[in-house]
Amino acid sequence: METLMVDRVHSSLRLFMHRNAVFLCERLCAQFPSETNVQLLATCYLHNNQPYAAYHILKGKKLPESRYLFALSCFRMNLLREAEETLCPVDEPNMEVPIGAPGHYLLGVIYRCTGRISAAAEQFTQALTLDPLLWAAYEELCILGVAEDADECFSEATALRLQQENTSTSCLENSNFANENRVLPSNVSSSLEDISPKQVKHLHANNMSEVPGYSHGRAAALHVQNSASSNVAQFDTPSPTATQTSGIMPPPLFRNAHAYQNTISGDAPTKQKANAANQPLRRKFLDEARLKRVSGRLFNQSSDSVPRRSLRLSRDTTINSNSNISQFGGNGTDHASGSRYEVIDEMCTDNIPAASSSISSADGRFFEQDKVERILSQDSKLAIGIRELLGLLRTLGEGFRLSCLFKCQEALEAYRKLPEQQFRTGWVLCQVGKAYFELVDYLEADHYFELAHRLSPCTLDGMDVYSTVLYHLNEEMRLSYLAQELISIDRLSPQAWCAVGNCFALRKDHETALKNFQRAVQLDSRFAYAHTLCGHEYSALEDYENSIKFYRCALQVDERHYNAWYGLGVVYLRQEKFEFAEHHFRRAFQINPRSSVLMCYLGMALHSLKRNEDALEMMEKAIFADKKNPLPKYQKALILLGLQRYPEALDELERLKEIAPHESSMYALMGKIYKQLNILDKAVFCFGIALDLKPPAADLAIIKSAMEKVHLPDELMEDDI
Repeated sequence: METLMVDRVHSSLRLFMHRNAVFLCERLCAQFPSETNVQLLATCYLHNNQPYAAYHILKGKKLPESRYLFALSCFRMNLLREAEETLCPVDEPNMEVPIGAPGHYLLGVIYRCTGRISAAAEQFTQALTLDPLLWAAYEELCILGVAEDADECFSEATALRLQQENTSTSCLENSNFANENRVLPSNVSSSLEDISPKQVKHLHANNMSEVPGYSHGRAAALHVQNSASSNVAQFDTPSPTATQTSGIMPPPLFRNAHAYQNTISGDAPTKQKANAANQPLRRKFLDEARLKRVSGRLFNQSSDSVPRRSLRLSRDTTINSNSNISQFGGNGTDHASGSRYEVIDEMCTDNIPAASSSISSADGRFFEQDKVERILSQDSKLAIGIRELLGLLRTLGEGFRLSCLFKCQEALEAYRKLPEQQFRTGWVLCQVGKAYFELVDYLEADHYFELAHRLSPCTLDGMDVYSTVLYHLNEEMRLSYLAQELISIDRLSPQAWCAVGNCFALRKDHETALKNFQRAVQLDSRFAYAHTLCGHEYSALEDYENSIKFYRCALQVDERHYNAWYGLGVVYLRQEKFEFAEHHFRRAFQINPRSSVLMCYLGMALHSLKRNEDALEMMEKAIFADKKNPLPKYQKALILLGLQRYPEALDELERLKEIAPHESSMYALMGKIYKQLNILDKAVFCFGIALDLKPPAADLAIIKSAMEKVHLPDELMEDDI
C-alpha cells in the first residue's frame, strides 16, 4: 500500500496535479508517518505554493533533506534568518550544508539577499565546484561580477572529472550486474541473493542523494527492490558453471536433443552429483588423448548410433564374460576391470557437461568482451556528450559573464559563436538585445528583442528592457501593444507592469506610470529595475525625497544595479549637491566603465566642481566610447566656453551638427559663442534657427532674451542656454 501511494504521489507531481498529490500524500503520512513521507508531503506543499504548510510539518526535523526543504520554505516566506540558521546552524559550525550543491546555492541566495556579497560568492563557487553543471550558480556569480572565465569554469579538467564520476557510477552498476552472474564457490553462491540487493540499494542511494525533495522516492525504490530480491535468481540467466554447481542441467550440445536426453538417462543424475563434487580431481587424472577421443565420439556419432547407458553396461558385461572373467569374482582383476569400465562410463556421461561448460565459457568470454566493447563505446559517447555540453555552457557562460561586466561588444562576439539552433532561442536573443541596449544601439536592440518575442511569445524575462527600448524609440503604438500582450499573458508578472508604466511615461503621464511601476514592486519586491523606474518617475515629478528612497531600495536588492547609482547622481546634481553627485556617478561608472552616458554625467559633475581639466578628459573618453552620442560633444563645448576657448568650442559644435542637426540647444550655444566673438550677424542667425526648431518652453524665453540683447555690448545672459 505504501509503495503504491508513493508511486501515485510522484505520478501526480509529474502531471502537475498538485492538489491530488497533496491529498494522497496526507493519507500516506497518516498511515505511514515516517520522516521520508513527511519530506514527500512537504515537497507536495511547495509544489502547491503552500510553503507555510511545509514549514509547519518540517520544523524540528534533522535529516539533510528535511533541513533543505525547511530552509526553502523559510526562504519563500521571506524568513531569511531562520533559513540561514537551518542550512548553517550557529551552534553546530561543523555541520555540513544539506543536499550539497543545491544547499550551497540556496545559502548563497540568502547571503546575497542580506547584502553579504563575498559570502554569497563563496557559496555559489562551492555549489559550482560540487556540480559544474549548476548553471544558476554561475549565473549568480556573473551578476555579482565575480565569476571566473567560462573557459576555466567549464574547462577540460571539468570534463574529465564529470566523465570519471559518470564512469565510476557506470562501473558500479556493471560490477553489480557481474556479481549476480559470476562463478562463485558453493559457500558464497548461497548468499548471492543477499549481496546483490544491498549493492543496488547503495547505488541508488548515491544516485538519489542529491535530488532535493525526493528522498522518499529513494526509499520507495529500495522497498520495491528489497521485496523483489527473493525473485532475482529465477529471472536472471545463470552462467554455465554456476548451473553445474547447483545441479541444473546445461543446454544440450547435440543437434538432436532427444538423443542427448537418452544418453544421460538412467542413473546419470546420481553419477552427475558425485562427479560434480569430484570433478576437479577427476579431470586431473584424465588423459588428454582419452578426453579427445571420447569427446570426438560424442560429437561425431549420429543420434541413432548413441546407445543408452544401460545398453553399454550390458555390452561391457558380455565382453567381460567372454573373456572368462567372472562378473561376480572377488579378485583384483575383476575390480580393475570394473574400475576401467566405470571410468569410461563416467567419461561418456560426465564429459558432456564439461564440454558444454568449455563451450559456454567461450561464449561467456565473447559476451564479456562484447559487453566491454559496449561499455567502452558508451563511455566514448558519454565523453563526447560531456565535452559538447561543456563547450555550449562555455560559450553561453562567457557571453553572459561579459554582458554582466558590460563588455557588450565582446559579449556579442561570444554569442555569435553559438550554433544557429542555440542562437535563435529566446534567452540568447534577449541577451543580445540587452547588449545592444547597453551600447545605446536601440534599433538593433529592438530587432533582436522583437525576434525573441516572436520565437518565445510567452517568455517575460527581458521584456521590461524591451519596453524601455521602445520608450527610447518613441514607438508609442508598439509599446502599448506589447504592454497589453504581456498583461494578457501574466497579470502577476512585474515585467508586464513595467511595460505598462513605460507606456504612460512616454505619454508624459508620470503619475499613472508611477502607479504601474509601484504595482510591479508589489508583485516582486526583489525586482530592482521596478524600484529604479519608480525613482525615475518621482524625479520627473521633482519629488526627490521619494526618488532617493526608491533608488536606495533598488541598490539594496542589487548593489551592481548601476541605473540606481546614476539616478541618485542625477538627483544630487539637480539639487546642486555636486560632491554627492560626483560620488554616485563614479560608483555607476565603476560598475559600467564603458557607458558613454555615465562618462558624460561624471564629467558634468566634475565641471560643476570647477575641475575643468578632469571634466574635459572625461568628455573625451565619452566621445571616444560612443561617437554617435551628441551629449558629450555638447557638454565639452560648454566646458570650453567656460574656459573661454571659443574656437575649440565652435569646432566641437560643428562636429555635433553633423550628428544632431536639429538640436535647438546646439544653435543657441553657437549664438552665444558668436556673441562673445562679436560676430553678431552669425549670432542672430543661430538664435533664429534655435527658435525655429521649437525648443522646450523653459529654453524658449532664454533664447528670445539673448536674441533681443545681441546688439548690446557686454550684455550676455548669465543663465545657461
